[in-house]
Amino acid sequence: MTLHIPFDNSYARLPDGFFTRLDPTAVSTPSLVAFNQPLADSLGITGYDDNRLAELLSGNVLPEGAEPLAQIYAGHQFGGFSPQLGDGRAHLLGEVVGKDGIRRDIQLKGSGPTPYSRRGDGRAWLGPVLREYVVSEAMHALGVPTTRALAAVRTGEPILRENGPVPGAVLTRVAQSHIRVGTFELFASRGEKDALKILFKHTRDRHYPDADGPEALLQQACDRQAALVMQWMSLGFIHGVMNTDNCTLSGETIDYGPCAFMDSYHAGQVFSSIDRDGRYAFGAQADIIIWNMAQLATCLVPLMPDEDAAVERFTEIVHGMADTLRREWLKRFCAKVGIATPSPEDGALVGELLKLMQTDRADFTNTFRALLGDDARDQFTDRAAFDAWETRWRKRIESEPDPEGLMRRTNPAVIPRNHRIEQMIAAAVEGDDAPFHRLNAVLSRPFDEAPEDEDLRRPPTEAEIVPATFCGT
Repeated sequence: MTLHIPFDNSYARLPDGFFTRLDPTAVSTPSLVAFNQPLADSLGITGYDDNRLAELLSGNVLPEGAEPLAQIYAGHQFGGFSPQLGDGRAHLLGEVVGKDGIRRDIQLKGSGPTPYSRRGDGRAWLGPVLREYVVSEAMHALGVPTTRALAAVRTGEPILRENGPVPGAVLTRVAQSHIRVGTFELFASRGEKDALKILFKHTRDRHYPDADGPEALLQQACDRQAALVMQWMSLGFIHGVMNTDNCTLSGETIDYGPCAFMDSYHAGQVFSSIDRDGRYAFGAQADIIIWNMAQLATCLVPLMPDEDAAVERFTEIVHGMADTLRREWLKRFCAKVGIATPSPEDGALVGELLKLMQTDRADFTNTFRALLGDDARDQFTDRAAFDAWETRWRKRIESEPDPEGLMRRTNPAVIPRNHRIEQMIAAAVEGDDAPFHRLNAVLSRPFDEAPEDEDLRRPPTEAEIVPATFCGT
């Protein structure tokens, strides 16, 4: 059989100024690490037992109907504006409409240089490719809107990074689109109003079909982003690089470079090696998403007939995100302690628990999960303080219909912990993919508590702590 992907490439039908058409760069000896068969099935992809799967998903051979291109965009990176970025090591093969009726991009990442590579080699090494595969699929299993991983392929070629040669790899990424706030910023900063109109219409048709204009799209995008970020935070996830070029209009999580799930809880936790000032710390993510949406609002102003009135209205929408974020926080975090119908007072109760966790450096995931049993106090050194909090909490949830069920659905037993990911990468570099496959299997059922997975639930020892995560370039 031959791999068949039912392409229907709407982005490739946009004007040439939105991208550069070019083929991926071939690699020497591609070999398949993983192929996500359930995802392929959902996309209507068939014939994937083809023995040339590695050739097709490394970029050596183009599937029929593919129209490879590299997208151009701009973006604010750590607050500073870069007027032109773009896909420096990625090729959008095309789009498919899945069995659920949703259109999605299929993109190769690490597939060679493009005009937007900015002196880079256009390649990816095996470690970040496997990290993105594992974490993006774990996020999907946790119910978080996210890009997904269709395949990972070794290229058979070493690539040079600062610590020397490392094995190359290509990730096949699936996303509802790769349209970013930075895509809007590109055309807005250039004053290309016609292109901005085209991009708005394409984005509306694809992601916000009931938005009757820029104001409605902005409001819906703000709501979608607020829900996404609070879902991250309720899981202890730190994106690490919330630049506007990593903020999608689809409302999906994208770019799993310097990301991490916290072990010990601290609101100021930073893992990204390039975030030296804590701009994208755990507790800063709500403020940053408001900032990012303000950049989108600025881009949409020229599309309005009365720009002065638009500035006033758009400012109200963006400032209104603070209340939306607070509501989302209350809903998500109260659910973690079994409260389905929260009040502001319940938010204070959760806040007290988080303060205790931060003071005692309690494990974020394991503490919330342990509330289902009788050993949560073991996460704390000041057990008397926890006992006092627990007494108030148990009295509060007496009136809830099913606190245990709610907690079991919202508090995972296992997450992709940093030290396990690093151990998985180290094994894969030596040719052992078993830890990678085991992680994927366990993380596909994150709310299950199987005895054989106990080692993956354990926080790192002092020697295993991963103090920093790195960009995948």
